Amino acid sequence: MKNGTWNRLFLSLVLVLALAWQGSAETRSYDIGEVQVRGNQRVERGSILSVVRVAPGPGVTAEAIDQDIRAIFGLGRFEDVSVEVGEVGGTYILTYVVKERPLLRTVRLSGNKELKTEVLEGVLGIRTPELFDPMKIEGARENLRKRYQSEGFYAAEVSSSVAVDDKLEATVTFNIAEGEKNRIAEILFNGNTVFSDRKLRKAMETKEKWLFSWIFDSGKYNEEIARIDRERIADLYYNEGYVDILVSDPRLSLTPNRKHLLITYDIEEGQQYSTGSIGVEGDLIDTRETLVGLVKLKEGDVFSRKKLRESVLAINDFYADRGHAYVNVVPRTPTDKKERRIDLQLRIEKGELVHFDRIQIRGNTKTRDKVIRREMKVNEGDLYTTTGLKESQRLIKNLGFFEEVSVATSKADEPTRMNVDVDIKERPTGTLSAGVGYSSVDNFVFQGSASQDNFLGLGLRGQVGASLGGSSSTYRIGLLDPYFLDRNLTLGFDIYKTEREWTSFSRDALGGNVKVGFPLPFENNRAFLIYRFEKKDIYDVDDDASFYIREQQGKSTLSSIQAMLIRDTRDYKLDPKTGYITTLSAEYAGLGGTEHFAKYAASHRHFWPLPWLGLVFSVNGEIGYIQKTTDDEIPIDEKFFLGGLYSLRGFESREVGPRDPQTGDYYGGVKEAFFNFELIFPLVKDIDMKGVVFFDTGNAWDENEDYFQNMRYSAGFGIRWFSPMGPLRIEWGYNLDPEEWEDKSQIDFSLGRMF
Repeated sequence: MKNGTWNRLFLSLVLVLALAWQGSAETRSYDIGEVQVRGNQRVERGSILSVVRVAPGPGVTAEAIDQDIRAIFGLGRFEDVSVEVGEVGGTYILTYVVKERPLLRTVRLSGNKELKTEVLEGVLGIRTPELFDPMKIEGARENLRKRYQSEGFYAAEVSSSVAVDDKLEATVTFNIAEGEKNRIAEILFNGNTVFSDRKLRKAMETKEKWLFSWIFDSGKYNEEIARIDRERIADLYYNEGYVDILVSDPRLSLTPNRKHLLITYDIEEGQQYSTGSIGVEGDLIDTRETLVGLVKLKEGDVFSRKKLRESVLAINDFYADRGHAYVNVVPRTPTDKKERRIDLQLRIEKGELVHFDRIQIRGNTKTRDKVIRREMKVNEGDLYTTTGLKESQRLIKNLGFFEEVSVATSKADEPTRMNVDVDIKERPTGTLSAGVGYSSVDNFVFQGSASQDNFLGLGLRGQVGASLGGSSSTYRIGLLDPYFLDRNLTLGFDIYKTEREWTSFSRDALGGNVKVGFPLPFENNRAFLIYRFEKKDIYDVDDDASFYIREQQGKSTLSSIQAMLIRDTRDYKLDPKTGYITTLSAEYAGLGGTEHFAKYAASHRHFWPLPWLGLVFSVNGEIGYIQKTTDDEIPIDEKFFLGGLYSLRGFESREVGPRDPQTGDYYGGVKEAFFNFELIFPLVKDIDMKGVVFFDTGNAWDENEDYFQNMRYSAGFGIRWFSPMGPLRIEWGYNLDPEEWEDKSQIDFSLGRMF
């Protein structure tokens, strides 16, 4: 009950006592001739009297009246109850005077524009009709404020007004002043001396607003993330030996114009601690020196909780890779506050040796078990190994056949054995399409194709198709078996026919290749041998074309062998975030045929995940060289032409490299080198669309030119998306130092499945 209600109740009781005792203070009781109720409109008189225990008659006490008042309040229908006592003919009439709570009939919202009414109604916590309750109204106001805050409107104000009509029915209106959406103007710190504000902000997921906050959806405040950021800040200190660090919960305030947020953390840094003695005890399966060597901390180092965790994991993995699946490593860190030193003692309980029991594969409706099993790095009966399980999951995922891959363990019938559970969800691996694609090189491309990356569920990669463009056409059939005869041996072939019109000439080619691949002794390494045969024709050479191009006119035959070494550690080939792929290749042409040359190339692409916003940084580099092996000229279609989507963006395709100054024709280089630096970021997470900003540099050179002279440069941005129609790339590059005959920028894009 409200304070005013209690005051009136107290005065009523005083009145009752005064009237009752004015005749005789000694009896402390009095006679009541009649009990009445007044003020009720909706509540029946009988409902009220049903809870009243005072009845007409002698000996009524103030305590009994007080209990009745409480009982009437207990009905929950009244906001005020008082009593009146009047004397008529020597008899007292007791009247309970009630003030009913109005019936809340209507709730209205006013002023909301950014959030829909139906959204706000869902958080009110009020149903109509129901009895008016001021506490519920206040709760609804708070719920509205919180809902607006969750959307970034921290300056939103909510007030309420109540209108009651003569029927005792109430209408409550919530008046909302939304204000502007508040992004974070600044993140502030008090008390930090070890780390700069910038260093602390960098450790946080919460970011201040900036020019492109609307694109990255940054600069928003999230209460849960802000609390986690508090732990990230503390962790930064823990990793530098400040184990007594105290970081407050974030405090929010608005800028004076109420448009932006300020977030403040208070920090008590404490003293820095160093690492003391380091030891291991318990079940040791190797020498103490070996196990202590796994510890990332050394005596005298600044103590780091991160390195402590890494040390525990390293020892854990050391034991787990030797069959001890249930190893338990418990660190003890006694602290000497006077010397500011933390000793480290690791107690190891190795548990029993565990062997793998059954490997159980679930979810594969098309892919045969053997395709999955041959990627496993563990076998039934092997000693337990954590590294083997992790590597198995990576290799199965990199097949590209599955949307989801999980390699986990479960208990077997015996405590010393453990099952391996491989759960997968298959993805479509084949396409059958006829349609139109577009590339900036070929313009519209009409294509029909059938391809299957998991033919017959055996992991075979097959392809039959054709594409017809404005300046090119391609027909191809191919098949690749990555495990020929169920051995770790790759065997495949391609047969193709291509026609292509260039600026100064046209080229036809009919050919094919046979490839064999096999593993090398080290993990993630593979070698390939590829034999290629082509019959080619250079024709329709312009009369004013460069002399070098004109002398290439005619038919020729290519017969070559290529050796290739590949090392691939990428976590996921279709969308890598970490790891790298390195390729070394050498090709010799002259095993028969009319063309003679030797070609060498090396490339490396590396991926690094960055610790915020899902960013991935990638560096790609390639260097190549082609040389004569006889007096024959190097074929023009085997030389290096840079420019375009897959080398130097911002330049026309094949228009970076040696150029005839008289005709303007590009005739290709015998040397090449280019580098791509990319920052890849999520753009639309729901459909896995990504953005990229890039910087490219490189060139191709003639025999009399040196590598890396006159490097060309470009920069730009783009979009990448595995759309329902196929892979989509749109990238705009800006030529940072264009020649007078070059455009300043170039848009490259490709849509649809291309051969």
